[in-house]
Amino acid sequence: MNIIAYGVAVTITPLAASCGTDTDVTPRAVAPSKTAQVIRPVSVSAAEVARLPKATTFTRLRGTPKDSNHNDPGSGVVTHPTAPQIVYAQPGGRPLAILPTTQMGSETWVPVVGKAPGWVRVLLPSRPNKSTGWIYSDGGGLQNAYSPYRVEIRLSAHRLTLFKANHRLRSWTVAVGASATPTPTGRTFLLAALSPPKPTYTPLILPLGLHSTALDNFDGGPSTISLHGWPDASVFGRHISHGCVRVPAAALRVLSRIPLGSPVLITA
Repeated sequence: MNIIAYGVAVTITPLAASCGTDTDVTPRAVAPSKTAQVIRPVSVSAAEVARLPKATTFTRLRGTPKDSNHNDPGSGVVTHPTAPQIVYAQPGGRPLAILPTTQMGSETWVPVVGKAPGWVRVLLPSRPNKSTGWIYSDGGGLQNAYSPYRVEIRLSAHRLTLFKANHRLRSWTVAVGASATPTPTGRTFLLAALSPPKPTYTPLILPLGLHSTALDNFDGGPSTISLHGWPDASVFGRHISHGCVRVPAAALRVLSRIPLGSPVLITA
């Protein structure tokens, strides 16, 4: 199975990190801004780079600045590292991690949530939740694009709504985390698209850049929160999952065409 992400066919692969047991788009290119007075990054040796952790759903990072605008969908600008990028604590600050070019077999696309001359601040897929970091954009190795889509999930209403350019497209009743294993809230993004080799409860899993706050690991993975289908419609409208959001088959078909990196807002 393939999905379309910024005009590129992305092969989807099995997921071991999900907590699952429980409109095609052609975005316009976004040119990087050029200004004077750019803070240069600190020098990092090859040995130091080799010791940095990778910013993936499987890692826990230290010292990452926390996303404070968790209810703001952002500008829709997303970026893809065409080469591994060093993630810094702040412009000119210390290096924290390496953002790789791929995540779970899909291209890495992350939302841009802040800018400074020569730099972009992005959401990261690692623990702790709401982690961000700064990338030196004037150094090259970034491909920018724009996604008009966003997903909003209202937990108390068991409601998932899809928007395009602030216009409501579709809305569905979904199942969310049980009281002991709640779905975490905040601003996150569509991280990858994965097809289980032997589908049981869903043909497709859409991991987010978010993790369970109740479970450190689940089913052999890091308790990555995902959107996925469910064969029993009686679960929709209930707090019942291990933290993932279970969606109807019609919703999953539509969501499978949303570009990677598109923002997802989860509120109580």
